[in-house]
Amino acid sequence: MWMGSIRMDMAVGIIIGGAFTSIVSSLVEDIINPFLGIFGGMNFDKLHWNIVGDVTLNYGKFLTAVINFLIMAFVVFILVKALNTAASKLAVKEDAPEEKKPTKICPMCKSEIAIDACRCPHCTSILDAKAVEAFEKNL
Repeated sequence: MWMGSIRMDMAVGIIIGGAFTSIVSSLVEDIINPFLGIFGGMNFDKLHWNIVGDVTLNYGKFLTAVINFLIMAFVVFILVKALNTAASKLAVKEDAPEEKKPTKICPMCKSEIAIDACRCPHCTSILDAKAVEAFEKNL
């Protein structure tokens, strides 16, 4: 049953990832590249090398794709880091585990038992004060 939930989570992640890719591509193409163009032009799309005749090696498009990927990876990193920080601050703090009740040792069988026990659950000895004192005197 939980496997369907994982598949649904993955499907939602892929859909959101596709939408996020278009947002980041728009960010890079429409905002960052024109801003970088002010400092000397960062449009690598037209860079190419003519090998033979009409055959060209368009390494500029590859450089643009690499830069877009790096910017997208940085944006995703910042987004995930912000979400993790927010989640850790909003997470419900777990209470400290319950403290164990103090225990005592059964004088007959030397087992650890609850402090308020009147009979040992291991050896079934009666643990009232008179019986314990009588037993200790006989040792």
